[in-house]
Amino acid sequence: MNALVALCHFCELHGPRTLFCTEALHPPSPSPSSHAGAPVPGDRDRDGDREGEGLTMRANSSATQRGEMCDGCRSLPASHPGFVSIDDETGIRFLSHQHPRQSQLFSVVRQACVRSLSCEVNSDVCPGREGPIFFGDEQHGFVFSHTFFIKDSLARGFQRWYSIVMVAMDRIYLINSWPFLLRHLRLTIQSLQSTALKVFDNEQGVCPQRAVRMNSVFSPAVFPHQRSGNAARSLTSLTQHQNLWASLHSSFSWLLKACGSRLTEKLLEGAPTEDTLVLIERQTEQEEEMSCWQGAEGGTSQLQRPPSENELRHDFLSDDAKLDELPGPKFRSLRHLRQVLGAAEFRQLVWHVLMGNQVIWRSADPGLIQSAFTVLKSLLPVGCVRSVPYSAQYEEAYKCNFLGLSPDVPIPTHVSSSEFSVLVDVSSERSCQISVLGEDDISSLYQFTISSANTQPTDRGPTLLNKLEVALSNENLSVDVVSHCLLCLKEEWMNKVKVLFKFSKVDGRGREDTQKVLALLGATGPGEEDNVRLLKFWMTGLSKTYKSHLMTAVRGGERSPSQ
Repeated sequence: MNALVALCHFCELHGPRTLFCTEALHPPSPSPSSHAGAPVPGDRDRDGDREGEGLTMRANSSATQRGEMCDGCRSLPASHPGFVSIDDETGIRFLSHQHPRQSQLFSVVRQACVRSLSCEVNSDVCPGREGPIFFGDEQHGFVFSHTFFIKDSLARGFQRWYSIVMVAMDRIYLINSWPFLLRHLRLTIQSLQSTALKVFDNEQGVCPQRAVRMNSVFSPAVFPHQRSGNAARSLTSLTQHQNLWASLHSSFSWLLKACGSRLTEKLLEGAPTEDTLVLIERQTEQEEEMSCWQGAEGGTSQLQRPPSENELRHDFLSDDAKLDELPGPKFRSLRHLRQVLGAAEFRQLVWHVLMGNQVIWRSADPGLIQSAFTVLKSLLPVGCVRSVPYSAQYEEAYKCNFLGLSPDVPIPTHVSSSEFSVLVDVSSERSCQISVLGEDDISSLYQFTISSANTQPTDRGPTLLNKLEVALSNENLSVDVVSHCLLCLKEEWMNKVKVLFKFSKVDGRGREDTQKVLALLGATGPGEEDNVRLLKFWMTGLSKTYKSHLMTAVRGGERSPSQ
């Protein structure tokens, strides 16, 4: 944490003064390029010490010009080397002296000292002139300050005014550390006050100053001399603590270290998406299945770390990752597929995909089918995808909604006559070399025939498809932009799916209420029937984790109506 702690004192002769300051000096970065031209802390130790002493001597000499410097404005003499503590874990050095060793921090601490003992505490923010306050700005830094009094039998009002300030540039960090700083600074302050109180009581027992002052003769000529004499006592004298500054150095150094390590910055990616949850569930099921097989065979399995989201997604698309290894032409994107098939045929095919119908491709080129499935699967949530990339026999729709077949595999009659399936037959257009036409010239190599028994119009909806086609037809949008647009559309409609699932399946609302929810979700109007079919199909892709969590939360609420 880039911050420093300082003990400040209000002198009756010289005003606010900085008594003691502890700052953290971080080790140099391992990257030399990022600190080019910056002085290395290890090389400037001696210069830094001289600089700190120079600041102290300059402050002392300037004060001497205005009036004799009293002991109450000093902690360590200019010749004192100060205190140094080194954190072996991080290499951070904590340095303490009367003033900061860095010249640019001198004015910052000075301003914080003045404000903590004058204008800030005189306002309504700090009633009683004792307690914590927060102030600052982006230019001079932000300050957490705690003002307090120390008993002094010779002071006016029998007490002297001090403050402990922490100065940092990070406002949010300092505000979040408020409870921590307040708790530990109060321990330090209470220790100083209790020690000084004992000295005060002993001095009052020997010579009560209240009676002495009431019996003394007041004279305007003598008052300045009396005031100067009363202001000369140091904090060491008030507490009778010979190792006071070493003790404060330890306290301030620990405070900087603890405050810097208690809060750490982390990159939060938010809650896992439904696709991530489904991938994790599938990975778990595969591991459990493998464990069962290994247990049956008497084998052992080694524990492995949980896979990351990128690894899970890579495993899900493992067959697709091998596309580059397959020879022949391949579809590269949804826009490429649309250009090859044509706008009308593309919309018909995508409509079947979004409705959850079985999509069957027959071709002698497995790589072409696999590339088409890779592009089409991006339209659906992961939980809605069940794929058989290439098979020598037909597989029923409950097993897969993406099915690749060799050209000689017949389609059963109940499938070809069903409105819930679409068939894409791929045949060679001409016998020519791929190297002559190029692998991307798919339309010159193949002929695509799309057939389906569906009689329902596909040009009305769903809304997602309408928006996607607008993006695909806009040539000003790159393929990456269209991909991000599709991702946003999927997330939008998955959120609608969650609302509908909670409302209809969990709460068990009636048809009339469900219709009102659909209207609120923007699923009614033109293409309403297609929107509803999409929502119901995508509902099957919700993760088991989400469904279980939702059902548990609802049942818990039913058992505890008082909550």
